[in-house]
Amino acid sequence: MKKVEKNEENDAKIAELTGDLQRTRADFENFRKQVEIQKEQEKKSVKFATVYKILPLIDDMSRAIATFEELTPLEKTLEKTMKELGLGRVISDKGTEFNPDLHEAVMVEGEGEKEVIAETLRPGYYYEGEVLRPAMVKVQKV
Repeated sequence: MKKVEKNEENDAKIAELTGDLQRTRADFENFRKQVEIQKEQEKKSVKFATVYKILPLIDDMSRAIATFEELTPLEKTLEKTMKELGLGRVISDKGTEFNPDLHEAVMVEGEGEKEVIAETLRPGYYYEGEVLRPAMVKVQKV
């Protein structure tokens, strides 16, 4: 009978240790996955911050191209490069419906129900499908 009790005790101890090992492995796997997620989030954050820092340069280049006709050939190169980077402009043409997720209104004029863009003061940009910087616009209520 003592042998049977010992075997049962050993089996119980083995089951307990096996359960502990399985939980530890699961905890480690969850930790590893969480670290990978954090690494990816940090990479994305660094990429977004880097691209955000070059937006003033892109704005200046766009203004220069609009001002000096001889720079017009650079416009295609700029657009191509932006596309390759996954960077695109937020649509904020005159008459476009105002969207607070895409546009930042700094001035609102008029009376009415519908809000449309009257003027773009600073272009906005998407990066990899997310709004990196909303377009700064003047809104007209019609």
